[in-house]
Amino acid sequence: MKRAIVMVIDSMGTGAMPDCKEFNDTPECNTLKHVCEFNNGLNVPNMEKMGLGNIQDYKGIKPVNNPCADFGIMEEKSKGKDTTTGHWEMSGIISEKPFATFPDGFADELINKFIKETGCGGILANRPASGTAIIAEMNEEHHKTKFPIIYTSADSVFQIAVDIDLIPLETLYNWCKIARKILDEDRWNVSRVIARPFRISDGKPVRISKDRRDYSMVPSYNLLNEIKDAGGKVIAIGKIEDIFSKSGITHAIHTGSNKEGLELTLKAVKNELDLKKIAYPGIYITKNIEFIFTNLVDTDMLYGHRNDPKGYGKAIEEIDTYIDDILEFMTDNDLLIITADHGCDPTVDGTDHTREYVPILVYHNKIKGRNLGLIQGFDFVAKTVKNWINL
Repeated sequence: MKRAIVMVIDSMGTGAMPDCKEFNDTPECNTLKHVCEFNNGLNVPNMEKMGLGNIQDYKGIKPVNNPCADFGIMEEKSKGKDTTTGHWEMSGIISEKPFATFPDGFADELINKFIKETGCGGILANRPASGTAIIAEMNEEHHKTKFPIIYTSADSVFQIAVDIDLIPLETLYNWCKIARKILDEDRWNVSRVIARPFRISDGKPVRISKDRRDYSMVPSYNLLNEIKDAGGKVIAIGKIEDIFSKSGITHAIHTGSNKEGLELTLKAVKNELDLKKIAYPGIYITKNIEFIFTNLVDTDMLYGHRNDPKGYGKAIEEIDTYIDDILEFMTDNDLLIITADHGCDPTVDGTDHTREYVPILVYHNKIKGRNLGLIQGFDFVAKTVKNWINL
């Protein structure tokens, strides 16, 4: 069986792209480099062996003479710096038109329609904000009114937060589906609607990562669709299923943490996943090809957006501890790609994504590591996977 595994370390960018100022970013942003510097180096021996330290001068990650993987940097072609744009480009979709953003909050027309169709009675906030901050600020009023907290960011997102001990989780998900339908029908060009459930713990609101859901626009035809239509397996781990709005996927499983995502990816590589349990209905596998697509979101969600370079560094180190086991169980027919989808430098001002290059490591058992240099386009991932599985 020909198999490709792509692991996306969410937001692990490696230096500002030339057009970063168009996205309100500083040319000094460099997520991985600054995380390394803040932590006085990172302990990532497996990615070091693969050539991560050969890409750039990262404190504590040494360059090696004979890396066991190809290494390089990718420059995004699409106009964006968000999760959807980055992952879609990896699948072969170039987004020439950026998704809409809402620096002044959402229009009354949109909010009024959302209130009417959900029957929620009203909303709170409606402005760009850090999720943890806006939930803490609005929590008391949320409990008085039972109105959802609606907010956005520098990205194209319509985020809905509720205390699920006050508003049931299924109601939150239904409100998100209604918002997605309104946004699509009225052509607002919003990338994602995000369900942000939280609960009160020790008197403070705490978001529940495992129950977060993203409701994305449906992408155009891409690598995932091609593999599925050819009769192969497309196994989505983490929020991949949401990013692609279930399109082109045969099996999917959500995760509550990077650790869970890494363990599931390792199980998938070892052929120990219960595929029957996570299969979409009506799927018929007719070809011996498989694509495992994993998103590891903690680096972005828990640490990048919260300006926590120490936590970010520990998350990268945790990811590295699984790579040697993944490599050990790969066969000669397996290909592994490790990359990122954008930046989110926790050491610069602000809490938003940053427009950055991303590192890429490409491994298979018989590879002789080489410098791929600067690659134009994240769609290099799609091309590499297609070539590998002979699609």
